[in-house]
Amino acid sequence: MVTILGLDPGLARTGIGLVRGNGLNVTSYAFGCIETPKKDPLAKRIHQIYTQVSCLLEKEAPSLIIVEDIFSLQQYPKSGILLGKVTGALLVAGCEKNIPVREVAVREAKKILTGTGSASKVQLEKAVRHAVCHPDCIRPDHASDALALALVGLYRFS
Repeated sequence: MVTILGLDPGLARTGIGLVRGNGLNVTSYAFGCIETPKKDPLAKRIHQIYTQVSCLLEKEAPSLIIVEDIFSLQQYPKSGILLGKVTGALLVAGCEKNIPVREVAVREAKKILTGTGSASKVQLEKAVRHAVCHPDCIRPDHASDALALALVGLYRFS
């Protein structure tokens, strides 16, 4: 059995999804978010994300970390830069614990779990919920996305 950690980077909310299992069989899962206050300086927010992820890595000792690859929308170029900063902190946290880290594009995760790279957030959340047999909607979206990434890691890389 392997443990895979999925991370959906975000400055306001970094999604966390953890799955344990073998191949296509999920034996347990957990999800949540790290939230940072908007009023705090950028460095403090990134440090908070890094610290909480580092503690999680220490506690859960995953075999692999899957991080959503950075993307940038043309109309919001600053968002891509901020995502890059958060992603860098996540990569360092994994490296410090000697845990392999893979970056997966959101379109690839959608394609693996729903059959189409252009699936909506609702379609992806339903596919994730079905895969882990979770009875209710998985919220917030960042947590659902992170759990999707963890599932991709379990299905493709374990």
